[in-house]
Amino acid sequence: MTERRLDTGTEQLLGSVRAHVATLTFNRPEKRNALGDIVTPALRRMLLEVDQDPDVRVVVITGTGQAFCSGGDVSGMGGGSSAASAPHQDKVRALQQKQYDLTLRLHELSKPTIAALPGAAAGAGMSIALACDLRIAAENAFLVPGFTRIGLSGDYGASWFLNRLVGPAVAKELFLTGRRLQSDEARALGLFNEVVAFDDLADRTRALAAQIANGPPIAIGYMKQNIDRASTADLRTCLDWEAERTITCGRTEDHKEAVSAFLEKRRPIFHGR
Repeated sequence: MTERRLDTGTEQLLGSVRAHVATLTFNRPEKRNALGDIVTPALRRMLLEVDQDPDVRVVVITGTGQAFCSGGDVSGMGGGSSAASAPHQDKVRALQQKQYDLTLRLHELSKPTIAALPGAAAGAGMSIALACDLRIAAENAFLVPGFTRIGLSGDYGASWFLNRLVGPAVAKELFLTGRRLQSDEARALGLFNEVVAFDDLADRTRALAAQIANGPPIAIGYMKQNIDRASTADLRTCLDWEAERTITCGRTEDHKEAVSAFLEKRRPIFHGR
């Protein structure tokens, strides 16, 4: 299977597609893959591109070296830029839009997403990891809000994701103390789906992504929507959604192929139709 390189517009973000899996890789190892004025806009654009790419069924986000993403580049903070003089509400609206175009877009992506963490995910980097559907981490990886260290309250959905995944008590403890959540504790809390040796991370991520990418894309997309909406809707509404989507899936070629494969005792081949 050949690999197709994606043009991200910068070497700070690498992109490729192989076997229906798009991989976006933070590539600022000298900055522990910190966000910035080049890599972050590129990531926003690429999320939109891979979501619209019919060849992509799964999206993996990872980082080079031994970090996932260390969040905002602190060396560029402190109010020294010309943007610091902009009116307060203009800056609020600008950040709101940036958040919508990054973590909200990632969370609502129509395709399953996997964060593969070779190391630290801090601040907004933690938010990006938690916005993904699944997280697989190396043993040395950890999560840390990090906002108290720079005198900020948190952004890019960190408080929402943590509260939703581990509850308000743990979320408040992590935010208020700023302590690291090591891989074993994150796994126990359900924040990491798997923890593997650092040298095994790439192979295990590829295997997990391939397993999902080889499934029925339409049905998997509906599964993601059903589970995401179940946290905010009542049972009756969820039952209605499930019924509508199940009947829709039953009319697809993929469903017919799955039934035929089951009866013929072979592995199905899905085409997303």
